[in-house]
Amino acid sequence: MTSLKPSVDLSIDHLKNITTWISNIYDLNQLLELILETGTRIMRAKASSLLLLDQKTKKLYFKVATGTKKDEVKNFAVKLGQGIAGHVAETGQPLLIEDVSRDKRWYRGISDQIGFKTRSILCVPMKVEDNVIGVIEFINKSDGESFQQNELELLTVFADLAALAILNARKFQFAERDNTVLKQDLDLKHQIIGNSKVIKQVIADAMKVADSTASTLILGESGTGKELLARLIHAASSRKNRHMVAINCSAMTESLLESELFGHEKGAFTGAGEQKIGKLELADESTLFLDEIGEMSQGMQAKLLRALQDGVFYRVGGNMPIAVDIRIIAATNRDVAEQVRTGKFREDLYYRLNVVELRMPPLRDHKEDIPLLARYFADLFKTEKASCPIEVPEATLEKMMTYDWPGNIRELRNAIERAVVMGNGRQVLPEDLSFIILDCVPPQISFGKTLKEALEDFKRQFIEVNLKNTMGNQTRAAQIMGIQRTYLSRLITQYGITKTP
Repeated sequence: MTSLKPSVDLSIDHLKNITTWISNIYDLNQLLELILETGTRIMRAKASSLLLLDQKTKKLYFKVATGTKKDEVKNFAVKLGQGIAGHVAETGQPLLIEDVSRDKRWYRGISDQIGFKTRSILCVPMKVEDNVIGVIEFINKSDGESFQQNELELLTVFADLAALAILNARKFQFAERDNTVLKQDLDLKHQIIGNSKVIKQVIADAMKVADSTASTLILGESGTGKELLARLIHAASSRKNRHMVAINCSAMTESLLESELFGHEKGAFTGAGEQKIGKLELADESTLFLDEIGEMSQGMQAKLLRALQDGVFYRVGGNMPIAVDIRIIAATNRDVAEQVRTGKFREDLYYRLNVVELRMPPLRDHKEDIPLLARYFADLFKTEKASCPIEVPEATLEKMMTYDWPGNIRELRNAIERAVVMGNGRQVLPEDLSFIILDCVPPQISFGKTLKEALEDFKRQFIEVNLKNTMGNQTRAAQIMGIQRTYLSRLITQYGITKTP
């Protein structure tokens, strides 16, 4: 009895310290390690584990562990009701087992596989408002003695405080993730402008889709507003209280895209200095928008399909499964059906994404919306030049109506932005649009060339015109042309355009 009293006194001091964790530690991983480290000192245990319950999979996952087998044990998961930990999580009642070999609830599979001899276990649930979020278990006292009843009572109080600290850290982490996505949204205008019949129809179809949880594939040329349509669907859905998460699948290498989608653990690869939360995890209980899905490599297609089918994935370099509930909206300017036929896009992923298909029309198919769009963008960008409204005269609108806008609404937006910045501050005049419309001289067509050769000549001259009118700024030229900056760079090399103006 005399050896137990110092342990209890020391434990009370540790319990007091937990109150500072609740208000000061927001890194969940750091918090879990501190909780288990403190509890292990209190109990003087040889090994310990902290398991969190995933309500989606109904499994307990080892998040933190101590002892000689701490790394091996993290490869396992325990079903709700399985073993001592599973029983405690299911019933919400703590257990003190002095000799596990005599208890039928003990699941010895993990101990046998990792080669750790378990004699006694002390396991308590972590609860928040009577809801079990996980368990803490301690195995074998370091002095060879058995765990005592008063230690079980003390550990129950410890677990309740630990659960509160975890809940607080999760709330902070959740809010931080939402803030990250919100910051990405601040500069985006989620309004689809247009009164044409085709625009009204696509919006009506989007509203029907929003009422379901069906995966949606949005097709359309670059610059038509596919992401705006995705945001409209999300905003009208039951997931609207969480911010939609978007990722452009064509803007990065396969390895970078994998890290962006799935996240990575600290030290997973050179340069991974800290843990990174991926877009899939950020989009839990929300919507994930996969832009330019047609550009994704087949290797990444397979990994994405597996995650979407199972609802579970692993961070790069991690062995802990992460379960998510995500609504998928994908978009592409490619003919994905043709890519499936030619074997460039996985058929199973195509049908997984294409439960509902929507198509954003090119601007040339609803030119009646050009005046409305032009005036909307002129008003949007007026703060660049003046606080008073900037007019778009009929003469300018007539000139705009004669142009087919191959870059669609994005090109129109860029044209108006430049005109507002470079114009007189009062009106958008026809000459303010000369960099796209008046200087786009049709290429000379030579007799005797094949169609392929003629198309190649047009592409080369089209790139040269855009580079000339953007003073050689490839990023700006790519935006106007409605293509990726990396793709433009490849075209410049392909066509031997070595000198840009």
